[in-house]
Amino acid sequence: MFKALLVNKTDDAGYTCSLTELDESQLPASGDVTVRVEWSTINYKDGLAITGQAPVVRSFPLVPGIDFAGTVTASDHPNWKAGDQVLLNGFGVGESHWGGLAQMARVKGDWLVALPHVLSARDAMALGTAGYTAMLCVQALQRHWEAAGVKPGSGEVLVTGAGGGVGGVAIALLAGMGHAVVASTGRLEEGVYLKALGAAEVIERSGLSAPGKPMQKERWIGVVDSVGSHTLANACASTRYGGAVAACGLAQGMDFPASVAPFILRGVTLYGIDSVMAPLAKREAAWQQLARDLDRSKLESITKEIGLAEALQAGPAILAGQVRGRLVVNVNA
Repeated sequence: MFKALLVNKTDDAGYTCSLTELDESQLPASGDVTVRVEWSTINYKDGLAITGQAPVVRSFPLVPGIDFAGTVTASDHPNWKAGDQVLLNGFGVGESHWGGLAQMARVKGDWLVALPHVLSARDAMALGTAGYTAMLCVQALQRHWEAAGVKPGSGEVLVTGAGGGVGGVAIALLAGMGHAVVASTGRLEEGVYLKALGAAEVIERSGLSAPGKPMQKERWIGVVDSVGSHTLANACASTRYGGAVAACGLAQGMDFPASVAPFILRGVTLYGIDSVMAPLAKREAAWQQLARDLDRSKLESITKEIGLAEALQAGPAILAGQVRGRLVVNVNA
């Protein structure tokens, strides 16, 4: 038997998520690797799955949790054997396939990444999909800047949704590379925290979140945006000639009320960042660079540890914007 959060529909078409005990025989038969989960985490998408505020969960019953890290206990996959330490992000896990907010998981071996040797399972989940996504964003900007000959210190980089997990890791990574990072947040009281991560300046998000002009004063050499909607449109409108924007989220909305003007008059590039179905080589490169480049002390400063039962309350909190940084879940607590 093992503990897990379980999402289900009720007879009256309601929706529940509760802490329960399951038998290992109930794990999905479609997986070929069984993992004893040690750590998981809570992302925005997990909040939606736990609360039912959006149709993230596509089959019932289902264990939520789009991330986990742990140790292989059994494998029919050629790449993995019992004792291997692995992590997983995305691939529909926690949405259409049982996920990581549990003490056991069974998944397809093709979805797994070897845990980098310098990271513990807890470190990996302190990063989770949020940190991995932030790294994919930063790598897209790095490739763009290298091709354009842009050096650190040559201009400001904007990070929106700075108080969230993607934002916090992006700030730490970019600042560690020598960039001047401007953090946009709706919680200016978090300014000291954001500057400790490496932000050179903290701005109120209202200047970006309202409808704006299609072309604005040039400021950013690059942007990491996890917000979408008007915020993304304004970020593009104020990006400097030849700059780049990496878009990975929709906390404000899925819409993009923008103009083509920044793209055809300033040569701005918009990179769409998908972390869910990214190929294995891209995942491995992101995790290796995270393990190499991220200041581990800064990771600890943005991390709060909770137990599996506490994840039920963490879901609504992350949707309400009440969570700073990363929540790492000790599934065995």
